[in-house]
Amino acid sequence: MSLQQLPAMPRVSVLMPIRNEARYLQATMNSLYRQTLANWELIAVDDGSSDTTPEILAAAAKQDVRVLVIRREGGGLVAALNAGLNMCRAPLLARLDGDDICHPRRLELQAAYLEMRPDIGLVACNFRHFPRTGLKQGMIDYELWQNGLTEHALIIRDLFVESPFVHPGVMTRRTILNELGGYQDNSWPEDYDLWLRMAAAGVRFARLPQTLIFWRDHPERATRTMDEYAAHAFRACKCRYLLDGFLKDVANVVIAGAGLEARAWQRLLAAAGVTVSTWLDVDPRKIGRMLHNAPVLSPGDLQLDGRKMLVAIGVRGAREQFRGVANKRGWHEGMDFICVA
Repeated sequence: MSLQQLPAMPRVSVLMPIRNEARYLQATMNSLYRQTLANWELIAVDDGSSDTTPEILAAAAKQDVRVLVIRREGGGLVAALNAGLNMCRAPLLARLDGDDICHPRRLELQAAYLEMRPDIGLVACNFRHFPRTGLKQGMIDYELWQNGLTEHALIIRDLFVESPFVHPGVMTRRTILNELGGYQDNSWPEDYDLWLRMAAAGVRFARLPQTLIFWRDHPERATRTMDEYAAHAFRACKCRYLLDGFLKDVANVVIAGAGLEARAWQRLLAAAGVTVSTWLDVDPRKIGRMLHNAPVLSPGDLQLDGRKMLVAIGVRGAREQFRGVANKRGWHEGMDFICVA
């Protein structure tokens, strides 16, 4: 399809990179066809599928002028995203994956919000994993945590805990993506990298309370199979942006926690030339010991004295418990400490 044949300017561009999703793709397409906002275009980037995905997309494009298919012979997710981004025409851009389901009002509600709120650069929504059978507790906890980030301040507070948005559930302004140089390939999650770059650029975030995206869980999902989404990759991404911001020009830090996650952070920071001067823990078996040439102290014995602290406690519920301790000690989140787990 040439640009001359494309319909009038759409209100929303839906960007969907896809590879070998024939099993679920038609259900995803059907959820687009059911949208109450009909003025959309779909930019589907087929990144070298070897199943019947190309045939499904070709049939969709033949039947609906709103569907534009770009065929690539591989190249990876980030390259596919940027190829699709270059073809998006609408001022608003929604992401979607080829295995997820949109609520019928998803595009309508997110577009209306961004059009009403020019100060907001990205709007997410509540999401729900499906199918629920066999869903692990970690995924349920992640769903509850993310859906609880109901406003910009909470999103920013927890920005370095985990990705605060599921990529196929966001809508943003295309100009923001273009100004930030699109997606970047850094061997870590391309979406989380984008959220961190947006935050550094001062973009304001919001979340709609409605559940508008249903995130399919299955063994072949990219978050389960790609090395870029492994824990070490997330950690490397966080560290890069912390060193550019919260830890800029910092030579030594305090780490709250002395378990596996905290020690992984110590190794990562050491590689960047940042040493751990003190560890903080509540385990009496650890308090008073030396760990990597730094003492392990209890919260009551720690004096920050202007030092920055990373909270790397991976135990469920520990983050909120630490925030209670920090409040009593007069430590301010975002200024004195940041939670990274």
